[in-house]
Amino acid sequence: MCTLRQLLTQAAGGSLPCLQITDRPDFPARGVMLDISRDRIPTLQTLYELVDRLASWKINQLQLYIEHTFAYRNHPEVWQTASPITGDEILALDNYCRQRFIELVPNQNSLGHLTHWLKLPRYAPLAEIQGAFQVPWGISQGPFSLAPANPGSLEFVRSLYDELLPHFTSRMVNVGLDETFDVGKGQSKQLCAELGVHRVYLDFLLKVYQEVSRRGLKMQFWGDIIVEAPDLIPELPWDVIGLLWGYDADPPFDEQSRRFKQAGVPFYVCPGTSSWNSIAGRTDNALANLHNAAENGLKYGAIGFLNTDWGDNGHWQSLPVSYLGFAVGAAYSWCLKTNQEMDVPNILSRYAFDDPSGMMGQLAFDLGNIYQAAGVVIHNASALFGVLQLPLEAIAENPNARTEVFSYSLEVLARTAARLGEDRMQRPDAVLVRREFALAVRMLRHACQRGLLALEVDPARAAPLRGILAKDLDGILNEYQSVWLARCRPGGLKESLAHFQAYN
Repeated sequence: MCTLRQLLTQAAGGSLPCLQITDRPDFPARGVMLDISRDRIPTLQTLYELVDRLASWKINQLQLYIEHTFAYRNHPEVWQTASPITGDEILALDNYCRQRFIELVPNQNSLGHLTHWLKLPRYAPLAEIQGAFQVPWGISQGPFSLAPANPGSLEFVRSLYDELLPHFTSRMVNVGLDETFDVGKGQSKQLCAELGVHRVYLDFLLKVYQEVSRRGLKMQFWGDIIVEAPDLIPELPWDVIGLLWGYDADPPFDEQSRRFKQAGVPFYVCPGTSSWNSIAGRTDNALANLHNAAENGLKYGAIGFLNTDWGDNGHWQSLPVSYLGFAVGAAYSWCLKTNQEMDVPNILSRYAFDDPSGMMGQLAFDLGNIYQAAGVVIHNASALFGVLQLPLEAIAENPNARTEVFSYSLEVLARTAARLGEDRMQRPDAVLVRREFALAVRMLRHACQRGLLALEVDPARAAPLRGILAKDLDGILNEYQSVWLARCRPGGLKESLAHFQAYN
């Protein structure tokens, strides 16, 4: 039926061509995971609208990534300022999804990424560490993960499952367990020294598996930690689902998928929209990342394709910025061979923005490639995003920060943004979509100008530019708040705005 609807939107005068269709999915599970824990929590109406759009693209699984943003009755202190999603809302959304053939899968991180919990006095004794610890990109500050050596950690996880899981009809649950960088640095240090950090991790995973299994559910978990110890992969239960993720253009989906295939452990490939840490997206990176996942998932027999959309460092991207990644991921996961050469801007205009002119899809596509104007490849982010989150002194000291780079980025941005408003979108929220992309343009322009300010050595020229940028930032923040509240709840807005205010 979705195929027929798509044909009808292309049919001139309502006349369908004579054709034969062979239509079946490459991946049985074709999902989207939306981060609702890094500040942005969509309203229920926003989620309904997204579900309708995803269903029309044949997506059949949705996950809402939760760290602390479900309204746990027994843990109100952790979500009291977050405008959380409630049990009644989950029940309503679950029903809405089922009517559209989408499975709403619960997602609760259960080991790492629990800072919001562990910084509170009630839960602090469960933290692996409270101080600084090493992560691949530098030094991070705890608390971060539960201490797997502490018996109270499993009791805590059990209490979350007891409250959360009954609201879902899905027979699966994503328990997270990713990026446990601090495990072995604090409470579990001695145990990890005796058994090895990966053995301790696997033992905790197996305990979580027992909690999930006794509820009659199938466990999904992020596979980034276990792939570091490939000899342990065969010890995973036969009925878990490993979630293999990577977000750069060339992540190791080939190697990791092969390991899970050889071990006989079912797995999904999990790329991303490349929208986070970018403001306007990273189009070419997204296309390469999504293609890599689909290609290697098919090669090694992945049973699912879960397209992730994260909200790191303030969740500055508006939802429509992620439409490109969502749409391409839906196409690649349905049939990579047919869709890998598709005209992405045209498809995006037609099926995401309801724009017969083709302009909006092209604008989103081109704006998402502005990140390349800086000529700098940054892991999981764009350079201009970083310019807005760093002190002026740090920008000036960066060898990649050059006046000609920011000036060139301004030129490319001006040429791209000149087409804003020339579309013929027929979406009910077309005015809001234009505002969201106009805001992205304004933020990128501000980043370029801020970079020029950081490199300005003449105080006489720097002073007036500083005043202009301060006034511009005030306008950006006002519009940011207004646009945010049009789709999202107020909880998290203060935290997102703090990323702007830190150095401006």
